[in-house]
Amino acid sequence: MPLALFALALSAFGIGTTEFVTMGLLPDVAADLHTSVPTAGNLVSAYALGVVIGAPLLAVIGVRMARKHLLILLMSVFVAGNLLSALSPDFGWALAGRFISGLPHGAFFGAGSVVAARLAPKGREGRAIATILLGLTTANIIGVPAATLLGQDLGWRATFLVVTAIGVVAVAGLALLIPYQPVEPGQSLRRELRALRKPQVLLGLATAVFGFAGVFAVYAYLSSITTHVMGLGESSVLWVLALAGVGMTIGVAAAGPLTDRAARPTAYAGLAGLALALTVFHFTAHIVWIALPMVVVLGATGFLMTAPLQTMVIRYAADAPTLSAASNHSAFNLANAGGVWLAGAGVAAGWGWMSTALVGAVLATAGLAIALTAGYLDRGSRTTPPGPDRPLRTRVAVGREKRVDRAGAVTGHSGS
Repeated sequence: MPLALFALALSAFGIGTTEFVTMGLLPDVAADLHTSVPTAGNLVSAYALGVVIGAPLLAVIGVRMARKHLLILLMSVFVAGNLLSALSPDFGWALAGRFISGLPHGAFFGAGSVVAARLAPKGREGRAIATILLGLTTANIIGVPAATLLGQDLGWRATFLVVTAIGVVAVAGLALLIPYQPVEPGQSLRRELRALRKPQVLLGLATAVFGFAGVFAVYAYLSSITTHVMGLGESSVLWVLALAGVGMTIGVAAAGPLTDRAARPTAYAGLAGLALALTVFHFTAHIVWIALPMVVVLGATGFLMTAPLQTMVIRYAADAPTLSAASNHSAFNLANAGGVWLAGAGVAAGWGWMSTALVGAVLATAGLAIALTAGYLDRGSRTTPPGPDRPLRTRVAVGREKRVDRAGAVTGHSGS
């Protein structure tokens, strides 16, 4: 793995750890800050709100910045937010720290994905983007369990101090290892907004919202499903969540090469597989020896769609991809909030814990329908994005074009 991608993956590992670790530390946080566990749960919502607001906002602010400088700035904000969380004297400051920590999330993955795609050899953009996402999913296997245990033993503040240290190392790695890429000619907010308004970009974002909501409709309630449906003890919850993380990592690892071969079919496979897996899980969750492997399958199929959706958004918005790529991560977090809310409404209505799987299956099916619609509109369309063997073309002056290959090399030729 190129060292530049390693720096991006390490940053993603820190972001993934801080995003999910709070869920396992809510009782400790509530006790220390003298509030209730449900109120402490707002720390999770504050982070998600920061992601949704920060992704487009910081991407817009960074439009005219070199992407290396933007990545360093975003991770510095991440460090500041986690340090504030660790040192917060009361719940209000902790809430502010979580919101600030979430602000750079989407913009970082957006800009980081663009940098990875530009650095990758032609035809290997999907693998490069998947490498960054592997840092995020690995956090669910290693970072979150380790940080949770650390927080339970030494206090929740120690967890955020460690995450802060990871962020500092990541900033140094980005500064040392990411090559400087100058701001692309003509880069502007208007250009970014024009790219974001493209129908295929909007359909890609809608696919992410509905499809990924199917993942979180169940993932958010996996702890309760483990104890109330599978019949396992509370001590098993951490390991069941780790199994989900293993599945997510498998899905992202497979998505890289599959995306480079055929991005859209890979997205179809992830969405269809997720809908099927959720349906099977609904009927078999009470059978432990089936349920545990299905948790892995759910994570794998759900995260199989991440790299192709991100890659297609970047390809469709190739002349101004930063805002569109960042917005894709806002879409993922809207999916998080929406999937949890819809599945929770089913539980509150008395449909039982496993109704979450059926809600997730419906959402994944809706995402698949949107993706198929986008694919149908692509047939014979002149807006079909360039594939690995087809260079991007961007008109840069009257009577002249530049050909930009997938690694970012540029050659000019005269046009008629």
